[in-house]
Amino acid sequence: MNFLQHGLLNFSALGIVIATLVLTHITIAGVTIYLHRHQSHNSLTLHPIISHFFRFWLWLTTGMMTKQWVAIHRKHHVKCETPDDPHSPQVLGIKKVLLEGSELYRTEAENQETLEKYGKGTPDDWLERNIYSRFPYLGITLMLFTDILLFGVIGITVFAIQMLWIPIFAAGVINGIGHFWGYRNFEPSDASRNIIPWGILIGGEELHNNHHAYPASARLSNKWWEFDIGWFYIRLMNLFGLAKIKKTAPRIKHITEKQAIDIETVRAILHNRFHIVKLYGRKVIRPVLRTERQSANDYCRALYRRARKLMTREDIRLDDKAIATINEATSQSQTLATVYEFKQRLKELWINTAQNHTKRVQRLQNWCTEAEKTGIAALQDFASYLRGYTELRV
Repeated sequence: MNFLQHGLLNFSALGIVIATLVLTHITIAGVTIYLHRHQSHNSLTLHPIISHFFRFWLWLTTGMMTKQWVAIHRKHHVKCETPDDPHSPQVLGIKKVLLEGSELYRTEAENQETLEKYGKGTPDDWLERNIYSRFPYLGITLMLFTDILLFGVIGITVFAIQMLWIPIFAAGVINGIGHFWGYRNFEPSDASRNIIPWGILIGGEELHNNHHAYPASARLSNKWWEFDIGWFYIRLMNLFGLAKIKKTAPRIKHITEKQAIDIETVRAILHNRFHIVKLYGRKVIRPVLRTERQSANDYCRALYRRARKLMTREDIRLDDKAIATINEATSQSQTLATVYEFKQRLKELWINTAQNHTKRVQRLQNWCTEAEKTGIAALQDFASYLRGYTELRV
């Protein structure tokens, strides 16, 4: 009877709570390091022992198959915030994704076209074909009996928490809140957000906007004050030869004395275009709007407030109403019209993929020269900033 109540470990209540948190955290680490950064984006390689440990652990604690998870995630990036996105709260609604995220995952996992198109390069060895993919519920059944064996009857509760952890935090919070609420360091065209700057509970996945700006980066933190615990584990494994980091997001550097625009300048801007767009909104459009509001009447002040997000946020869809608001705002201010036009022209630098780097250098040079001739201080300063824009990879 004592064995049934307390299991082999005979942990106290506090011990069981700590053990549950450790077990669920290992699962989260497996998702972010193995499924996400290693398998989906190839941003690092893992030692075969580590790679298979995570694959085995996720089979025990989630029953998920690597190919399914990877394929769905890759499709999410390609089709982000469109009707084909498997789990966009912008399309399906936050309530749907937050509460039914696991159901959305299972539905897309049955789409063979998704698996074949986006699931390439995932494990296809004997174990995958004959154990993990063939018997996905065997793993979680073994986990149930193991929890009861180790913790006693309370092990059923431990097991239930393990089973709910990924559906709630990964399928719900990351896919839902991570595209709905939070702050943005960058301006990709999707609605991704950083939920909080300390990525601990969900293994670093809280820094979701950073990830969508640089999906191939093994490090999800970007600002000095952000912390990604998944990156901490990767660095630790790298130190012991258990992981090799392949890609990280570049670090931005501004060289004040550099005034000649060259291919390296263009490359840095193309690689960091989401940072450039965010910076342009903050350093050019918003200061101009503030200045224009000071001398505007009540109607125009309200108009400029409505136009601010539409002119600076890339994730907002410009329907007819939004376009009409921008047009009316720019018609009231030639300065505002000019800086908004220059933003659109700057984006053409990376939108027009047919251009080679030599042509892009010339276009950027022309952009900066013309911007400096406008007499708009914020735009002139930004043009000067772009001349010294470069990146450091660490």
